[in-house]
Amino acid sequence: MSDLASIEAAIVRYNANPHYLLQILRDAQGELGWISPETTRRVAARLDIPRTRIDSLVRFYAFLHDTPAGAYRLRLSDNVTDRMQGSEAQLQRFLAAFGVACGETSADGLVSVDLTSCTGLCDQGPGLLVNERAIPRLDAGRVDEIVGLVKRRAPLADWPQTLFEIADNVRRADALLAEPMKPGRALDAAIALGRQGVIDEMKRSALRGRGGAGFPTGLKWEGCRNAPGAERFIVCNADEGEPGTFKDRVLLTRQAERVLEGMAAAGFAVGARRGLLYIRGEYDYLRATLEARLAAMRASGRLGVAIRGAAGFDFDIEIHMGAGAYVCGEESALIESLEGKPGRPRIRPPFPVTRGYLDKPTVVDNVETLAQATEVVIHGGAAFAGRGTRASTGTKVLSVSGDCERPGIYEYPFGVRLSHVLEDCGARDAAFVQVSGPSGACLTPDEFHRAIAFEDVATAGAFMVFDSRRDYFEIARNFARFFAHESCGFCTPCRVGTSLQSDLMDKIAEGRGSHYEVNELMRLSELMRRTSHCGLGQTAGNPFNDAWRKFRPAFEKRLQARDFAPAIDLEAALGPARAATHREDALAHLEAET
Repeated sequence: MSDLASIEAAIVRYNANPHYLLQILRDAQGELGWISPETTRRVAARLDIPRTRIDSLVRFYAFLHDTPAGAYRLRLSDNVTDRMQGSEAQLQRFLAAFGVACGETSADGLVSVDLTSCTGLCDQGPGLLVNERAIPRLDAGRVDEIVGLVKRRAPLADWPQTLFEIADNVRRADALLAEPMKPGRALDAAIALGRQGVIDEMKRSALRGRGGAGFPTGLKWEGCRNAPGAERFIVCNADEGEPGTFKDRVLLTRQAERVLEGMAAAGFAVGARRGLLYIRGEYDYLRATLEARLAAMRASGRLGVAIRGAAGFDFDIEIHMGAGAYVCGEESALIESLEGKPGRPRIRPPFPVTRGYLDKPTVVDNVETLAQATEVVIHGGAAFAGRGTRASTGTKVLSVSGDCERPGIYEYPFGVRLSHVLEDCGARDAAFVQVSGPSGACLTPDEFHRAIAFEDVATAGAFMVFDSRRDYFEIARNFARFFAHESCGFCTPCRVGTSLQSDLMDKIAEGRGSHYEVNELMRLSELMRRTSHCGLGQTAGNPFNDAWRKFRPAFEKRLQARDFAPAIDLEAALGPARAATHREDALAHLEAET
C-alpha cells in the first residue's frame, strides 16, 4: 500500500472525524513509521483542520513523532522498580550493541533506542516495548536475543512468542478475581433491576471510585442520568500510568467481561448508548484481544442494537488508544484526548457528569470501579457494603512490586494492614513502602500498622516495597524526573516547578547542593501544591517532602556546599555569545565586572 493510500485508509476508518484525530495519527504512524509532512498535509486537508492542530498533538504525545524513527523502536521502562531490577545495565547493553546513544536512531535507520516512563510491568521487569509490543523480564540473555533478531531484520511476528509472554501474577484473589464471571450475568442482573434499581443498588453499596479520588459511584451515575440533554456517554479510564500500578492490565486480561459489562450496566442505568474504552498506549498489545471480546458480546446480543432483555436499550463500546501521556489519567484530560486534542486537564466545574465528552453528560470510571460494579448488580448493594470498612466498602486490588519475594496482584477487603500485605508478598526487610505511586505517600515501619482504606491510607493501587539497601533520595530524584517529563505544560507552576525541582535534585546528587537548594525545594513544593492547575503539579512535591521529613540523613550527606553555588559556569555560558559577536575583550568577560 502506498503512503497516500495508508493515510487515506486511516482517515476513512474513522469517517474523517476530527474527534478521532489521535487515532488517525496513531494508525498512520503505525503504517508509515512516522508523521511525515505529507501525512500532516493530507490529514489536515481531509479533516478540514489547521496543520497546527496536528503539530500540537505530535509535540504533546510521547509516542507520536514527526521525524523518522528506526524500523524497530525500542523503549525501555525507566520506572524506579525497573531500575531496581537492572534496566540501566540492559539499556547500556542495547546502546553498545547498536552503536547509538539513548534517544537516537541508528545511521542505517534500523533501530531507535529510548526510554519511557513506565510500561506497567513492574512485577516482572525490566520492561521493554518493541514497536508497542511488550517484553517483560529483560536480562542480558533476552537483550542479546533481541539484538540478534533486530540485526537479522526478523519481522516481529516471527519473534519467539516466549519473549512476549506476560504473567498475570495474581497472588491473592478475593471477590473480584477469584473466578471469571459468566458472560451476560452482570448485564442480565442490571436489566432485571431496572434503571432506577441499578442506581439504588450502587448507592446502597457505597462503592467509591477506585482510581484514587474515591467519589461515590452511585452519585456519579445518578448525576449523569439527571443531567439535561438527550445524549450520554460511559468512559472507562484504562490509562493507568502511575509508576507501580498494573492492576488494570490484569483486570483487562483476566476479567475483561466484568469491565465491559460494567460499562454496559452503567450505560443502561444512565441512558447512554455509547461507551468509550480509553487504553494507555503502553497496553496496545491488549487491543486485539479486547476487540475480539467486544465482537463476541455483539454476536451474543450483549452489545449493539436492541440488547437482549432490555426494550429500547442500544449500547456499544469502542476502543480508543492513548499515545504516551501520564496526565491523561486525569478524567478531563482523558476526555480532551478522546476528542482528538492534547490531553490537558480542563478547568472544573463544569464536571464531566454534566459536560464531558463532546460537551455531553459523561460518566468516567476506572477499570476496577466498573469491574466492582458488576459485583454490586449481581449480589446487591447490601452484600457489597458488608465487606471492607464503613467508609471503604468492598475489596481493593493492589499492584505489589519492588523488594519482595512474590510481586504481583493482591486483592483484599478494604481495611487490610500494610504489615499484612508485606507479610503476604514476602517483604522480609521492608524499610519503606511507596503507596499510590510517586504522587502518593512514603510510609516507614512505624506506620505499617495503618490500613488501606479511604479513611486512612488511600490508594489507586500502587504498592512499591523498598528494603534497607535502597536510598530514598535517589527514588525521590527518579520521581522528580518523572513529574518533569510528564507535566503537560499547561500551567506555569507545574511546567516550570517540576523542571526546577528535578534540576535541584540533580544538583544535590552531584554534590553541589546546600541548604539553599533544600529551601528552594520546599518553596517550590508549596507553590506547586497551591497554584498548579491539576493533581500532577499539586502532588509533584510529595516525594521530596517525604524524603526530607523521613530520610533527612540521605539529604544531609549530599549537601557538600556550605553556600550557594551556581548550577552553571556563567563565564563559560557566555562563550557562544562571544564567538558570535567576535568579542574577546576584557569587558566581554565576567571577571572584568568583579
